[in-house]
Amino acid sequence: MMKRGEKNHHHHHHVINPSFLCFWLLFMLGWISRSSNSIGCNAQEEEEKFRFGARVYNTSSDAVSGKLNVHLVPHTHDDVGWLKTVDQYFIGSNNSIQVAAVQYVLDSVVAALQEDRNRKFIYVEQAFFQRWWREQTPRKQKIVQKLVKRGQLEFINGGYSMHDEAATHYVDMIDQTTLGHRYIKQQFGVTPRIGWQIDPFGHSAVQAYLLGAELGFDAFFFARADYQDLQKRRKDQTMEVIWQGSKSLGSSAQIFAGVLSHHYEPPSAFSFDIDSTNPPFQDDPRLSDYNVPELVDLFVEYVQNQSKEFRTNHLMWTMGDDFAYEYANTWFKQMDKLIHYVNLDGRVNALYSTPSIYLDAKYAANETWPLKTGDFFPYADKAHCYWTGYFTSRSSLKGYVRKLSGFLQAARQVEFLVGKNLRNGGPNTDKLEEAMALLQHHDGVSGTEKQHVANDYAERLAVGSAEVSLIAKHIPMKLFVCKRTDSWLLQCFLLNISYCPTSETELPFGKSLIVVVYNPLGWTREEYVRFPVSSAALEVIDGAGNSIPSQLVPLPKSAYRLRKLYVDGNDVSVADNSLPRFHLVFSAVVPPLGYTTFRIHKASSSSTTTSHPYVSMESSTAEMLRAPSTVQLTSGQIELSFSGTTGLLTQLRNANTGKATALQQSYCWYNGSDGRTAEDPYQASGAYVFRPNTSTCFPLKSSDESMTVFRGPLVEEVHQSFAPWLSQVIRIYKDAEYAEVHFTVGPIPIDDSLGKEVVTRLTTNLTSNKEFYTDSNGRDFLKRVRDQRTDWDLIVKEPIAGNYYPLNLGIYLKDNTTDLSVLVDRAVGGSSISDGELELMLHRRLLHDDGRGVGEALNETVCNSNGECEGLTVQGTFYINIGPSEQSAQWRRVHGQKVLMPLQFAFSVLEDGNGGVIQSPEFSAMNPHYELPKNVAILTLQEVYDDDDSKVLLRLANIFEVEESESLSKSATVDLQALFSNREIDEVEEVSLSANQKKSEMRKKLQWRIEGAAAAGDSSHKNTPHGDPMIKNTPRRDPMIKNSSCGDPMIRTKYMVVLAPMEIKTFLIEF
Repeated sequence: MMKRGEKNHHHHHHVINPSFLCFWLLFMLGWISRSSNSIGCNAQEEEEKFRFGARVYNTSSDAVSGKLNVHLVPHTHDDVGWLKTVDQYFIGSNNSIQVAAVQYVLDSVVAALQEDRNRKFIYVEQAFFQRWWREQTPRKQKIVQKLVKRGQLEFINGGYSMHDEAATHYVDMIDQTTLGHRYIKQQFGVTPRIGWQIDPFGHSAVQAYLLGAELGFDAFFFARADYQDLQKRRKDQTMEVIWQGSKSLGSSAQIFAGVLSHHYEPPSAFSFDIDSTNPPFQDDPRLSDYNVPELVDLFVEYVQNQSKEFRTNHLMWTMGDDFAYEYANTWFKQMDKLIHYVNLDGRVNALYSTPSIYLDAKYAANETWPLKTGDFFPYADKAHCYWTGYFTSRSSLKGYVRKLSGFLQAARQVEFLVGKNLRNGGPNTDKLEEAMALLQHHDGVSGTEKQHVANDYAERLAVGSAEVSLIAKHIPMKLFVCKRTDSWLLQCFLLNISYCPTSETELPFGKSLIVVVYNPLGWTREEYVRFPVSSAALEVIDGAGNSIPSQLVPLPKSAYRLRKLYVDGNDVSVADNSLPRFHLVFSAVVPPLGYTTFRIHKASSSSTTTSHPYVSMESSTAEMLRAPSTVQLTSGQIELSFSGTTGLLTQLRNANTGKATALQQSYCWYNGSDGRTAEDPYQASGAYVFRPNTSTCFPLKSSDESMTVFRGPLVEEVHQSFAPWLSQVIRIYKDAEYAEVHFTVGPIPIDDSLGKEVVTRLTTNLTSNKEFYTDSNGRDFLKRVRDQRTDWDLIVKEPIAGNYYPLNLGIYLKDNTTDLSVLVDRAVGGSSISDGELELMLHRRLLHDDGRGVGEALNETVCNSNGECEGLTVQGTFYINIGPSEQSAQWRRVHGQKVLMPLQFAFSVLEDGNGGVIQSPEFSAMNPHYELPKNVAILTLQEVYDDDDSKVLLRLANIFEVEESESLSKSATVDLQALFSNREIDEVEEVSLSANQKKSEMRKKLQWRIEGAAAAGDSSHKNTPHGDPMIKNTPRRDPMIKNSSCGDPMIRTKYMVVLAPMEIKTFLIEF
């Protein structure tokens, strides 16, 4: 099956080998060899006859030394959503789009494997397998377990989905892999050992070292590499390498990595699917079209040519394709014949195999291998086809995924805190966890699926998050009070359109709005929070009962339009006079792994801390040029300057260093190609591909710009409009070291029949020398050089698209002393097209399909209740910092963690007389006065079950790389017991990253020989082992302490762990 622009294979015609004429004569006599290694006239007497017309094929071959060994790996690639939804793919419905039914693939394969013990098959996508497994009878399950035990069926990769590697964050990649790996371990007692990322559109360093080596994988295979890179690798025999993806972990986290030779399908003549047009092996000489000699010759020719591109005498053929093996007999019957006749011919050796068997053969060859560092981005499959558009495609969906990622992590923590009894039929996080795992698929968060599939994904996220929100209803009972209360906490999932009925409630005297702010990080956080309110003159009371400063800021104009459109579209009636007038802003100090409550009520006339309204408003438009020549915003740490005539940002000054840096921010759009070009005339810009018509980014006209300034004691904001469809708010909070930019883009106009790819640019005078840095899945930062690749001499064909890279955390550039850094709130594409300049692609609306399989233009629309539709509007936030390199490095990591796991809010309205029910207005799960080191973050705190025993899954990460920060690129020590103030740890077991095996029982890593220096590029720090193993100190018992009227006794036992830079440690804890 052809998918996503893969090249066609050509059939070859051959003259029949004369030796086969004798072989044909043997067939006329009914003879066939079962054991001979050659085909010829010297057939042995012990050759068996066909009995009753039945042919017996010898498929029992193993690898043979001295011959080329072809490892035939039967597989199917099953997208968990792409052209059809995941359920449609599983069931086999909606076949007018694509004929595919995974349930029949698995049914058919299991039956075929039972017919011959030599047959093998690998399976990958656990979202499908788990659906199928739950439907099987105990008898069928035992058969499958036996197939797994015998090695006939092997789980490869093992994640819930085959995740994308550009638009995914490493936390979500770990989560979805864990969901698959733990299920496999529970049902079959096995752990996958091979990574299999055969369809993602480019490959990340984090995938290699973290989601590969650190999972315990021995190898990682993939199918896509840049066409220029691939040409060189085929020539140099570097299709297989030792990949060191982390400069911090170096050779300790390296992995064998291989590019597949024929994409992930066999050469076209050997595709044997039920709908294949290829001639099958016709080996009965009594019938016409006998073709065994021709096919064997063709096979040998392919193999001998492929052997010139690979080292050792072992080659892999992937025998499968998208949703292959729905009728498995067509594949296995032909492969039986292929193995039999190829081995009788004797020139090469063919065998049923798996990637694990293939890898072991490679390792046993004791070959030397080239070293690979960095990653495989960006990916192009031909000169004008860079798959860099999907870094931004479906930006709203990408934002939704990232928002719910932080929500899921916080919800798991709360689920653990309120007690496991909620798992017994009550609301839980499972549905959201599965939805998030699906969305990590390379046609999910990537934005490369059909629109109806994107709708299905979004609905799954919404349903899952709605169930999780019910957990919050139990918080008052579990954490606030010792007795039941009828006061529930509600969450507002539509704050992005300034809609929160609970917070907007009118607050007459006698009623209070209760706001619970939860902090999922292991550090105390002081951050400014905001949400819509309808009342003015409000007073905010913190958890200690103190009245604290607050500020009211008017909503931007775009917020009213979006609120009306989307609230009406959801059949929620909102009267115009009920629209919120302000965002209420105040500072929230929240303890680690805990919450603080705030009470908001109407201020009395005597209050001295009434919410402070904005104090000035200045306007600047093309028609009103009397405004000041410069408008300034200040936080105390930074100062922003804006031109009074253009309204554009012009300068950022760091108050601590006194250094001012010229900084311009603007918007422009690339015209997406419609494919009508002289060069590559049919290649349009689309969901996958970014192909601008020219290198020009068309600026938005300055005559459309306007600016309004709001000032107050806590935040200062500039509201700007660049076009009727593009506006932004730039704000700086008191004492902040960064500027926050909240953008609203859309509906992108297409009345001129031009597709548009909207970009914001930040321009400075920093001398960056073509260099900039982008993150790998939110983890390591990789150095990029414009128009260059580290592995080959790049021939530049697309100077814009060919320099785009995926961002999940951010992007920065630097000169000798200063960094310009931008952090993002979702996956986007970004680049540095000119020195001193960064750009982010924020939204795309295109009118043509790019020919990569999805069959739709990326033209997202939204409709109101009257059926009137318009282009989708995207809102998002990015953060700008300019400062000395050391401070900037710290800001990127620490603030980036806050963006990843934001504060979570829950609301309730109480009569003032009921305020006393909140007996614990502040709470932290951690020991008093204990915080994690600033270079350590909690990634996962989740209640899990092993054989019905409840355990806690805890992941801790050192978030700094080596040499990134002078003060924080160091090992850090964590006291595990201090994380759980109310529970005594009974047992701690360090486990693998996906928590499917004990760390102490993991396979020893294979040691590979590397060309040149044994660890080329390694410096001393790279080969240092990970942080010291967990040190269990002698238990130290403190007296039993009651920490609250309804708290459990607190007994501390000290467990210390050390995390080296970029190290993640995973534990299963019992209390």
